[in-house]
Amino acid sequence: MSGYLFLQQLLNGLSFGALLFLIASGFTLVFGLMRISNLAHGAFYVVGAYLAVVVVATTGNFWAGLVSGALVAAILGFALERGLLRRVRGREMPEVLITVGVSFVVADLVLAVFGGDPKSLTSGQGAPVGALVIGDFAYPQYRLFIIGFTVVVGAALFLAQKYSRFGAIVRAGVDDRETAAALGIRIDRVFTVVFLVGAALAGAAGAIGSGLLSLSPTSGTEMLLYAMVVVIVGGLGSITGAAVGAVGIGLIDAFTKVLLPEFAYFTIFAPMALVLVLRPRGLFGRAL
Repeated sequence: MSGYLFLQQLLNGLSFGALLFLIASGFTLVFGLMRISNLAHGAFYVVGAYLAVVVVATTGNFWAGLVSGALVAAILGFALERGLLRRVRGREMPEVLITVGVSFVVADLVLAVFGGDPKSLTSGQGAPVGALVIGDFAYPQYRLFIIGFTVVVGAALFLAQKYSRFGAIVRAGVDDRETAAALGIRIDRVFTVVFLVGAALAGAAGAIGSGLLSLSPTSGTEMLLYAMVVVIVGGLGSITGAAVGAVGIGLIDAFTKVLLPEFAYFTIFAPMALVLVLRPRGLFGRAL
């Protein structure tokens, strides 16, 4: 492998890992705090992605599409958490079935409205276009933008979780939600806010990802699987774990598709199986 090809795949892995982090960070907080395997998380990604495509095509403004995708995904998350999940809180099977049902409904609605043809984000005002050229090496600026944007979001999440009062409450809820509730913390409100943040992150990931990957009504399912692998590897409730897991899975995916394309899925899910056997809590997770 030449040096240019290695650098290209390294950046490809980092950009895809950055996208995975945006999805998995919200998923791991919801999973770690609420103990809900939110299988509708991929639906938030799809909603954010398709809405961004429509808004950017209409307004020509990339940032309007990004904000709209995140906002509408957050509204959908609020409706799901308050309208459905709160009624079955603590009952694992109904929670799983409800979130699976919502993901199917969203996928079918998207298929009915937009059809099954692949779509992607068109270049709009504010979205990086073209390539960064250094000597003989050229690389798309949009992928570099994804890395930079995610670094900023990840740093904000890490600082908020570690140093803010709300972050301390979330950490307490992840570690021992019963004790946190006994101390007077309105854990239901915390649940709602974290669910909103998780949905918004997935919607933002969809808006950004629609300019990187082809988009279809089933894209949410595929991205959800990747997010679950990241969460299992990194550990529940850990932003650091989500970052490490996302970068690792992104790099494995990029290099495997070039060197061993026939083993692309094996090399993604094999590390997850290994972590489950050797460290069931994940690399940075704690006991539930």
